[in-house]
Amino acid sequence: MLLAIDVGNTNIVIGVFDGEKLTKEWRLSTSPQRTADEDALTITNLLDGCGIDVKSIKGVVISSVVPSLTPGFEEMARTFLNVSPVTISSGLKLGIKILYLDPSSVGADRIANAVAAMECYGKPAVIVDLGTATTFDVVSEDGSYAGGVIAPGMGTSAEELFRRGARLARVELRAPAKVIGRTTEESLQSGIVHGTASQIDGLVEKITKEMGLSPKVILTGGNAPIVSPLLKTPHTLDVSLTLAGLRILHERNRPSARV
Repeated sequence: MLLAIDVGNTNIVIGVFDGEKLTKEWRLSTSPQRTADEDALTITNLLDGCGIDVKSIKGVVISSVVPSLTPGFEEMARTFLNVSPVTISSGLKLGIKILYLDPSSVGADRIANAVAAMECYGKPAVIVDLGTATTFDVVSEDGSYAGGVIAPGMGTSAEELFRRGARLARVELRAPAKVIGRTTEESLQSGIVHGTASQIDGLVEKITKEMGLSPKVILTGGNAPIVSPLLKTPHTLDVSLTLAGLRILHERNRPSARV
């Protein structure tokens, strides 16, 4: 079995693969003070809770955009699971050429998304990931990572709005029944959720025109299910795309199983 860990600024997503099948998936809040011992305790509790023997984990792959947390998960893999982890970076065997001027600046999650999209859905493709940021990643017709767009995520934009607006209370991130809100809560929800959907439709249209092609569009990330029903853009919803990319990248960079 393979343990896949995607460390984001807001959430840590953990999945267990049995071969190519994702058997379990968990989403945890990111804590900047996590230690390797806490990581080990978390993994133990999650695996025990669903009847998975820790000793059955033969590989670990890590994607992280929080540098301070990466060493803790790597240490957990080596000392607790006795496994050499694969940590995703542009220097690995990716199976995709990165056209960024500085390939090392592309986030590990964005690399995993691009690899999974090309492997699972074909090319060209546009991957929209709705997390702390809303990212658009473009896989070209020749299978290259062509670049993309980074915009503030729904939660990030909402928190800044609530922080600056003294009379604006926090609201649940969900789409109101109508775009025209009849209360302040509905108006905020409409602006945040419908606004994000319109942003995605507009940017995908611009990206498509710039590419001169009709790419497949894949929607992923924690907030993707909220926005998916509101989009005019034909797309596929795949909230586990990043984990799938991590599994593929582990296969391409498999180390010796035990340290």
